[in-house]
Amino acid sequence: MFKMPTLIAAASVTVTILVAIPNQSQAAGTLEQRRACRADAMKFCRDYIPNVNRITACMKQNISKLSPLCRAQFE
Repeated sequence: MFKMPTLIAAASVTVTILVAIPNQSQAAGTLEQRRACRADAMKFCRDYIPNVNRITACMKQNISKLSPLCRAQFE
């Protein structure tokens, strides 16, 4: 069973990814892209959850470390 903080963190990361993507047509992305960014966000920016602006800034700051699929969403 999932713990509530884990579910809230995953939801926050998903919202952050969708807000950070500049082109609305790319917002849905593929399941693989969403999963790639979720893992990267949890790895590099977990301390900033649930602050969307800080997570987005953190992801951009760590862009060179992001997986290729996730990095493409920010470039």
